[in-house]
Amino acid sequence: MDMLTDVTTNTLEELAHTKVQDCYQCGKCSAGCPMAERMDILPHQLVRLVQSGFIDKAAKAESIWQCVSCLTCSTRCPKSVNCAGVLDALRQVSAERQATSPAQHRTVVFQKVFLDNIRRYGRLNELELIGFFKTKGFFKDLSIPLLFKDSLLGPKMMKRHKFHLRGERVKDRGVVNRIFERCMAS
Repeated sequence: MDMLTDVTTNTLEELAHTKVQDCYQCGKCSAGCPMAERMDILPHQLVRLVQSGFIDKAAKAESIWQCVSCLTCSTRCPKSVNCAGVLDALRQVSAERQATSPAQHRTVVFQKVFLDNIRRYGRLNELELIGFFKTKGFFKDLSIPLLFKDSLLGPKMMKRHKFHLRGERVKDRGVVNRIFERCMAS
């Protein structure tokens, strides 16, 4: 993953708004992580890799894509290291440098489509989200079974009022725009 050779510990600290050097490897972040058993490298080990400058190895870890951003790791840290922020930063640089596997790329595409949907309506338009996600180029070899893979879930979800065919827009779109502008500025 030589696309990440220019990424430094300082770059990740800046993106994560934290000092990874403050971590003394107590392991509380990993002990509290609900996804730890699915991770190839535990959160405290990822922070150690970043501390040591092995950014490419940390960015290759499947763990950064298993993280559900629950913030348990950051909350439990006795030194207030934003471990979740470090994993977010690793995902960000990995995606920006297009150093992702096909499965990881699906996650990136979904996040982009989701945020575009929220930006446009102020709340989720589920049908549009699914349509864009299924056709946005993440299925390079788009086959009919993949396109309609989850289609039988729709009626069941509609019956339980968990899925709506028609999305609604929020009334004050200015608030949504200001939220996005503020997030993009930082």
